Amino acid sequence: MDPTKEKVNLKSFNALLDYLGTDAGRAALAGIHRGIEREALRITPDGVLAGDDHPKALGSALTHSRITTDYSESLLEFITPVSDSVDDLLQGLTQTHAFSLKQLGEQQLWPVSMPCYVGDEADIRIAQYGRSNIGRMKTLYRKGLTYRYGALMQIISGVHFNFSVSAELWQLLYERSSKSLSLQDFISEGYFGLIRNYRRMVWLLPYLFGASPAICHSFVQGRESELPFKRTAEGTLYLPYATSLRMSDLGYTNHEQDNLNISYNSLGEYLNGIRAAIRMPSEKFARIGVKVDGEYRQLNDNILQIENEFYAPIRAKRVTRSGEKPSDALARGGVEYIEVRALDVNPFSPVGIEASQIRFLDLFLLYCLLSPSAPCDAKQEQEVAANLNQVVLDGRNPELMLQRNGEAVSLNAWASDIFDALAQLAGLLDSSDNAYHDALTQWRAAIDDPGKTLSGRVMAAVSAPGMSHGRWVMGLAREYGQYLRGYPLTEAQLADYQQEAQASLARQADIEAADSVSFDTFLDDYFRDIRR
Repeated sequence: MDPTKEKVNLKSFNALLDYLGTDAGRAALAGIHRGIEREALRITPDGVLAGDDHPKALGSALTHSRITTDYSESLLEFITPVSDSVDDLLQGLTQTHAFSLKQLGEQQLWPVSMPCYVGDEADIRIAQYGRSNIGRMKTLYRKGLTYRYGALMQIISGVHFNFSVSAELWQLLYERSSKSLSLQDFISEGYFGLIRNYRRMVWLLPYLFGASPAICHSFVQGRESELPFKRTAEGTLYLPYATSLRMSDLGYTNHEQDNLNISYNSLGEYLNGIRAAIRMPSEKFARIGVKVDGEYRQLNDNILQIENEFYAPIRAKRVTRSGEKPSDALARGGVEYIEVRALDVNPFSPVGIEASQIRFLDLFLLYCLLSPSAPCDAKQEQEVAANLNQVVLDGRNPELMLQRNGEAVSLNAWASDIFDALAQLAGLLDSSDNAYHDALTQWRAAIDDPGKTLSGRVMAAVSAPGMSHGRWVMGLAREYGQYLRGYPLTEAQLADYQQEAQASLARQADIEAADSVSFDTFLDDYFRDIRR
């Protein structure tokens, strides 16, 4: 690495922290808005994927504000409202889990990312969203995913972390800029700078928080894999130094997208890339057919059926209006927040994520935002992909070397540099409780001792004498189920969830009643601009 460039970047970052070191600056930095989306499979008491309908007591998966489904009818997704308090965020997530468990009878939630035992992929039911056109479209999109990639890949669970900074921080940063851009364009440019830096350093997240170094042997039965798995005495498959098999080629990936080359160097370039991708035909997917013998198999035969099919460890987002595509929302109003998608479910938390992780993410994403962020070229994109792949497969290897701007650097050294910078930010964000400092201290210990990473702790658990992956996870599922079913909800909180469930069912019925065109016409209208 060019040492001059490194010193310039560090000097610029330090100068910005000095600028934000006032009371107003510290308050602006602390005004972080966060949201969490946590996925979890419903399972039977004997650890098999649940095959029943989405419980009516949880409301409509199409319209409920906090409880929905992802790919499968059994894959629950819990969504928090936006919050500026870490404690309130986790409390709300826990309450949603607690309400849901109280409605599930004897079923439990599978508390890890990689799926439970699945005997036959045909047993994995695609999520149903009712008979409205938009509901049928959501189900058909998932049917297309089944034809394209198989159902097993689609029941892998993760945690998504939504993040934005305060309007006050953007105003302070804008005042320090040349003001050659409008404030809206400046914000979008800032978030894309964050995204580029995140992609350069994203390997650190699976190193610390990857929690899928081992899997149930049933997951690879009948599937080809070149990964050199080892097997514990109880039959669990693992890689000795892996961190996140969920993020490997075995997990949630799509090689049809490898050559899209979507740029993150500006909002305009990103939108051009996404819009080109959803118009790009695929010979492989064309062989599936779109409508065969009068029955739809997928929305279309392009590389992306819709924009959501683009797999990425981070996304630029804006809340969409009714019927609006994500790219149109970004073009209309610029970037509103970013979505981090590189997080495994934390099996050591009943709700899949803990406060120290959230505070680390706050610091890490602020560091990505406030550090200089040069455009990425093709060579650096290859470096980004190679570093991430190495860490997900071999991250706890003490001899692992990564590439930083073309120069070899040890994971330990690079991570230590990042933690040094994060410590400066923690000093600005911490109040009397030192919560950010404590979170950094906790996770910094995992740099020198890989056994303190989540994946290291998972391997220690599943390698214990007489233990297997499935037995260990089922034990956690029962423990968390008991805890969450016993979690106290006030009468007002219970009534709130019950009312939202009923209201969501009513909203779904209203949507179904309002449909005035056929499903074919609805799809033609939705994709008209794409077909042009």
